[in-house]
Amino acid sequence: MTSDLLVIGGGVVGLIAARELARAGARVTLVDAAQNAGSTTNAGSLHVQMQSRFIRLYPEHARNAERALPCYRQAAECWDRLEAGLGPIHLVRKGGLMLAESAGQMAFLEEKSRREEAKGLDVALLDRAELDRVAPWIGSQIVGAELCRDEGSLNPLLANRLLTKACADLGVISIIDRIDELTVTSDHVSARGLHGRYRAGEAVVAAAWGSGALVRAFGVDIPTAPEPLHMNITEACEQRIDHLVQHAERSLTLKQFGTGQIVIGGGWPADDHGTDAVPGVRADSLVGNVALAARLAPAIGTLRILRTWAGMNTTADGSSIIGRLPGAERIIMAVPGDAGYTLAPLVAQMAACIVLDRDPPADPAPFSPARFAA
Repeated sequence: MTSDLLVIGGGVVGLIAARELARAGARVTLVDAAQNAGSTTNAGSLHVQMQSRFIRLYPEHARNAERALPCYRQAAECWDRLEAGLGPIHLVRKGGLMLAESAGQMAFLEEKSRREEAKGLDVALLDRAELDRVAPWIGSQIVGAELCRDEGSLNPLLANRLLTKACADLGVISIIDRIDELTVTSDHVSARGLHGRYRAGEAVVAAAWGSGALVRAFGVDIPTAPEPLHMNITEACEQRIDHLVQHAERSLTLKQFGTGQIVIGGGWPADDHGTDAVPGVRADSLVGNVALAARLAPAIGTLRILRTWAGMNTTADGSSIIGRLPGAERIIMAVPGDAGYTLAPLVAQMAACIVLDRDPPADPAPFSPARFAA
């Protein structure tokens, strides 16, 4: 199959990139393996402030994530514009709260907020009295919090569905296949899949944790890796939680969809069954995750869990990977850094602008894949 542009990876980044390119008049083929895509299992958090979980688990990459903080804020604003063009996706941007249960945790938030404010984020520290006014549902042990007014959440099931429809309406050809080899010549890119071969003038690689393996043969060792994580969703409730909720020391995200349901996640581990099988739900993650949520927000403690599932997150070096591949310039990388669903529209639009030779919405130079070249 021949087209102007090939997009490899049909998650949220690939869908938005394909939409942008098709809107510019290109003939686009989107090829997706339909296997352990993080976008289809995402919990819908729009992260802007640095996540305490990431700082704790990947301290060697925390500075990379910190340098990219302005991009997170810009990406959250991109979601506002996407909803205006796509339709309702239950987007709420009333801010995010990172809760503290001790003086030590508040000191951590104070230092973190100074660094974030220096990067242009709209953050503030709240004491218990201020918290009671904006979040009366919190547990009595909470002593304070950091508020990041840029954060929010959306319903990824709605967003994915509307993006898929938008691509189809624009004539994007979508194919389920797993690409296992790329070759580049002076005038085209060829991709070999399990079920077919695809040829295009250029290719955008938006295959998340599978991206690194796809381009390793070109001498660029991009350390994308799958990270199996656990999530839950409750029945609907009357209690209104308008903020994205996190914890200063424990792994947690908590937010409420427009349906009234509470989505609970935050990086609890799932069983790794390899990339060819769906990750397995762990009982200790299920119990620990919802117990922590109920302790921080007692008002939701009696809700029933309707569904629990596991999916693949993608880790690299804490920073996005965007730009033409050294030695294979017809391949454009489009892999978000930490909190990939948040960054997706900005990363996809930057990659599309590189293909179309337009000015990107942010400078891609700091995210060039050249940093991984041998």
